[in-house]
Amino acid sequence: EKFKRLKNEGNDFVKMGKYEEAANKYSECMKLNTEECTVYTNRALCYLKLYKYEEAKRDCDHVLQIEDSNIKAFYRRALAYKGLQVRKKNVPGI
Repeated sequence: EKFKRLKNEGNDFVKMGKYEEAANKYSECMKLNTEECTVYTNRALCYLKLYKYEEAKRDCDHVLQIEDSNIKAFYRRALAYKGLQVRKKNVPGI
């Protein structure tokens, strides 16, 4: 019950564009249930919006270990890789 409430609060924050708050709600969900893939893909979306590509990739990797055909996880991990590539190009000395 608490899990569902936290997840819904996270979803509401995403709709408002408050990705940092949403990511925190999804993180709280994970303390209650580490096997629920949707909170990881949702948090990955938040991380992408916050330009936290490494964290987004990590969440997607976690999902793909549990569900190896999760389309959202594949897609968001690809976006994370893309973000990491762009960052490397734009930061000298990496």
